[in-house]
Amino acid sequence: MAQTVFLIYARAANGVIGRDGDLPWRLPADLKRFKALTMGKPMVMGRKTFDSFPSPLPGRRHIVLTRDTGWSAPGAEVAHSVEEALILAGNGESEGEVAVIGGAEINALFLPLATRIELTQIAGSYEGDTVMPPPGPEWHETAREEHPAQGAYPAHAFVTLTRAL
Repeated sequence: MAQTVFLIYARAANGVIGRDGDLPWRLPADLKRFKALTMGKPMVMGRKTFDSFPSPLPGRRHIVLTRDTGWSAPGAEVAHSVEEALILAGNGESEGEVAVIGGAEINALFLPLATRIELTQIAGSYEGDTVMPPPGPEWHETAREEHPAQGAYPAHAFVTLTRAL
């Protein structure tokens, strides 16, 4: 079975994807979607993203790409290169999809290999210390689900982008 790589992240209108190792907004619908799209799949992430979880997320493999050759953590499979991460991801039971979940540096490394982006566009700008540029012209929107603001939760859209061939 062929291995396909997709990125999944939430991004504010000003490009912010994180602040102090966390999301700058609270959006339960995004977390539910994240769980549905990653369940049973290997997830590739950076060490800071892994460290932001209170514990490994159930039902998913955690492949952590880090430059630190001495780093390890319970529940993490460690890789030191994109190639090594993809080899590790191919050894598990999945539908051939590998979810790249961030942060920004990891997303940039895997972007050239990705065929799809699952993006949550958050309406409004947020302060943060981690940003992602907007997807480039090679990405085409193939699905969009708009959601208005609801109480303390910001308006947002779930967007699927695919790479033009």
